[in-house]
Amino acid sequence: MNFFCNDIVSGVYKMSIRQLIIRVRTSFWYLPTVYGVLAFIIAIISMLFDRFLARQSFYSSIPNVFLSDMDLAQTILSSLSTSLLTMTTITFSSILVVLTTYLSQFSPRALQNFITDHHTQRVLGIFIGGFIYTIILLLLVRENDTSTLFIVPTFAIFVSIICLGMFVFFIHHVTTWIKVSNLIFHITMKTMNAIHNHYVGENEFQAESPWKNWEYEELTTVKPYLLISKKSGYIEYIEIEKIISQATQDNCIVKIEQDLGNYVDQTTPLFSIWNLDDPSKSHRYLSLITISNDQEPVQDIKFGLQKLVEIALRAVSPAINDPYTAINSINHLTKILSLLGQKHLEIPFHYDQHQQLRVIFEKPSFSDYLYECFYQIRHYAKEDVSVMAALLKGLSFIAQGNSPFIKGVIWEFSLYIVEGLREVNWLSKDREFLNIQLKILANVCDKQKREKELMLR
Repeated sequence: MNFFCNDIVSGVYKMSIRQLIIRVRTSFWYLPTVYGVLAFIIAIISMLFDRFLARQSFYSSIPNVFLSDMDLAQTILSSLSTSLLTMTTITFSSILVVLTTYLSQFSPRALQNFITDHHTQRVLGIFIGGFIYTIILLLLVRENDTSTLFIVPTFAIFVSIICLGMFVFFIHHVTTWIKVSNLIFHITMKTMNAIHNHYVGENEFQAESPWKNWEYEELTTVKPYLLISKKSGYIEYIEIEKIISQATQDNCIVKIEQDLGNYVDQTTPLFSIWNLDDPSKSHRYLSLITISNDQEPVQDIKFGLQKLVEIALRAVSPAINDPYTAINSINHLTKILSLLGQKHLEIPFHYDQHQQLRVIFEKPSFSDYLYECFYQIRHYAKEDVSVMAALLKGLSFIAQGNSPFIKGVIWEFSLYIVEGLREVNWLSKDREFLNIQLKILANVCDKQKREKELMLR
């Protein structure tokens, strides 16, 4: 292997096509822009169709109620465009109300779930499209030699009726989304989908190559080529498959030094590369990591868990004091952790089609996820018997149906939870209630003989 010194590769940071698609689709203006452009095109086509019907003398077979003269057409289109613009303004105001509620009650990081929701973007896009459609028709309705009648105002009325229906839908959508239980559910589903997409089941996992730990330790004795980040921000997306393909092409071994969601600066190492013949090619790897100013839940499972934890923490704060919301968050956290327990998480080595090691990417273990989910809740809600009981029930839920290894991790973590519980001077009934939950937890973890280690006295 060749020895390479630390260096910063010159060149422009390029974004891959997939990263560009992700960035566009997660932006708020994406769907409204698409609907606006389509509305402009449809308005032109509608006017051409109107003149085609007039030239072919089809107006004689169309009921007069669907036809308008120029003055009436301009009046209708002017009124509709004004109304649609007003509806768009009201919709935007409703969005601001929801965003304010999310900021004050739930979590600033939960804003993305509402803003990037396609239903929200689609409603706003239809309103904008309806306004553009009517205003373009208003511009095109003029005197002509073909006919003094127009059918396009009828088309605009149909579009306005659609917009009105979408307005009613949006009011229902906002009232649904503003419920904290619905927000927690959507965060949970999105996080679980990310888990299914990026992890394989423990039963489905097959070792790809007999790569041994001592071989990796021998590799780390060789000084690698360090590839430094070109920009500051949070790691949003890592294209593992393309990194493997690029490493195969360069016949080198790449270690990804930063995990998803980590904050990096312009001096932070992103890659360690061994056996790279041409350092000038190393900038290609930078284009395979997306770094953004804000955290985005594209691949980052921890970010979804962080949102649920923050909702629980705000709920148990003295300013809000809503333990049932915290319990709801804990229940969904345990649902996610139960799924994580069934996945094979620790896969640091990735290989090419010839079973040669190409990428090393160390990921959090189940124990890491478990600790990050509950350590803050344990600290800030340690005196709330209902929240702590829900946490213990959640640990029992995770252990049920999972492997003995996961049960062992849950048992060790439960000892940590009990350390905090013993610092609180519980009343007799509270202590009795918690001991019941601890006993159930010991039974689920197959530690009946050691349940006394958990009991509160």
